[in-house]
Amino acid sequence: MSDASDLLAAATVRLAGVGIDNAQLEAEWLLQHVTGIPRLHRAVRDHGPIDSAARVRFESLVARRCLRVPLQHLVGTAPFLDFELWVIPEVLVPRPETESLALRALQFLPDEPRRAIDLGTGSGCLALALARRRPNLDTHAVDLSLSALEVARENARRLGLENRIRFHHADAFGDRPPQEQWGRFDVVVTNPPYIPAGEIAFLQPEVRDHEPRLALDGGVDGLDPYRNLARHAPSMLVPDGILLAEFGDGQAPELTDLFARHGWNEISVEKDLSGKDRILIVRAPRSNQSPTPRCGPTDANSPWTVS
Repeated sequence: MSDASDLLAAATVRLAGVGIDNAQLEAEWLLQHVTGIPRLHRAVRDHGPIDSAARVRFESLVARRCLRVPLQHLVGTAPFLDFELWVIPEVLVPRPETESLALRALQFLPDEPRRAIDLGTGSGCLALALARRRPNLDTHAVDLSLSALEVARENARRLGLENRIRFHHADAFGDRPPQEQWGRFDVVVTNPPYIPAGEIAFLQPEVRDHEPRLALDGGVDGLDPYRNLARHAPSMLVPDGILLAEFGDGQAPELTDLFARHGWNEISVEKDLSGKDRILIVRAPRSNQSPTPRCGPTDANSPWTVS
């Protein structure tokens, strides 16, 4: 038997020694995962001895974390807004910045019948956030990775949303226009790959070595997916529909210029919770839109109705 507080202290030292930020918090997460002890110092101190099987499992997880395997991969879940997601190495671990994107997208979606699509859904975090908060929303999610789609579907099942989201296997950021059979949407939301290819080797090892390159690599300058979005996303949106996209540090000036040159309207950039420019919000150009109204119900008094 080993005392819980001793195990926690030793693990904290080991994690801090390899440069893990918030080493004590992460040690607490791992101990909670193995034992069920709440992540509270008093609860840990009061718990007393940990049986040998739990100790071996805990120390194995700590050793893997010291090799910079992401904490979320070790515990198998990641928090997002008010729910948890199953995550594996085939999908990005959801970040707080993407929570800001989800909350902002919800502001463009009243609790009335509307349509939204998440391009490059990964774990499904954005599509699930929208569907959970908007019961009347017709929600779609697209990804090129079949493994990612399996994860997203499983997360939808765990949250009781498997019948609320339609999943599509396709290249959301390719050179070809999006598939027309999906219809048009009021909101397109996306967290595309935006890391310049040459910078991936310098990312933290948790990201560089353990997250899918397909979800990271945005081409030479990180903007390839946005070039295709600027060209093709208008055909996915209703007139005056809204595109919201997450982007990387320092990319705001080039993105606003790119979308302006393609005729998008009301281009704005908003900050994430850390104060960095992170979310691009643009309104679809009317000139690039077909007069065909969007699929789904309309409300004659709604500004989203196509007349």
